[in-house]
Amino acid sequence: MSTATILDLPWEAAPRGFAALQACLTEHLGLCLRGALPKEDCRRYSEGVLAGRAYWNSDFGGEQFSLGRAWYTHLEQGKSQDYFANARESNSLVEQFVPGLTRWMYDRIEDLVGTPALLRRGWCGPGVHIFPAGEWVARHGGVIHADIEGLTEAHVDERAPALSLVVMLQPPEAGGGLRLWDALHYEDNALDPKQVAHLPHATVTYEAGDLVVFDSYRLHQIQPFQGTTDRLSMTAHAAPFRPDRWEVWF
Repeated sequence: MSTATILDLPWEAAPRGFAALQACLTEHLGLCLRGALPKEDCRRYSEGVLAGRAYWNSDFGGEQFSLGRAWYTHLEQGKSQDYFANARESNSLVEQFVPGLTRWMYDRIEDLVGTPALLRRGWCGPGVHIFPAGEWVARHGGVIHADIEGLTEAHVDERAPALSLVVMLQPPEAGGGLRLWDALHYEDNALDPKQVAHLPHATVTYEAGDLVVFDSYRLHQIQPFQGTTDRLSMTAHAAPFRPDRWEVWF
């Protein structure tokens, strides 16, 4: 049972090895690792994301965009075939506009779990979410959800390990934190959003370069935000589908 708190640490004090990481994520709702990515790199990568606007994927009628294809958006919009057919191109575009950032994410996952982290074969690697200022998510916040779409049914049934990692590249001017609830998908999947909203929770308020790590089964939600700056963050999902590695996708 976790306490409704976020463990806030500088990157240098991050747990090393999955046992240590799991202990943190069992006791706390999530882990916020400050300064994991230097701010000057965040500025450079944010410029790259904006320069790649012509290649963004538009999802849910323009509510959100991504550089690189996200599995859950394609699944929910009936575009699963497009996701896999264009995975190689998606990964190439991410590398073109934010060179080295995907490798950085793999390296951080390896640091945390103590095992090699590799691209999940045939899938899209880590990508960038763009939530535009003034649009739906900015005004209302995101949907309360868990990140289980990319997991196999057996993996979910066994409650096998799975991680979600989000590094903030460009925070909005105000708001836009990530709220994490003291509720997991397999325990509380019958709860509707109004019920979940009243459960214990904590919100991560993070700056450019901060890396948030949490259990993929944990219910979470992007909070509304204000100002004229788009919210840019890179996301990766990871799970040990094989005993000798963690496999990573977006």
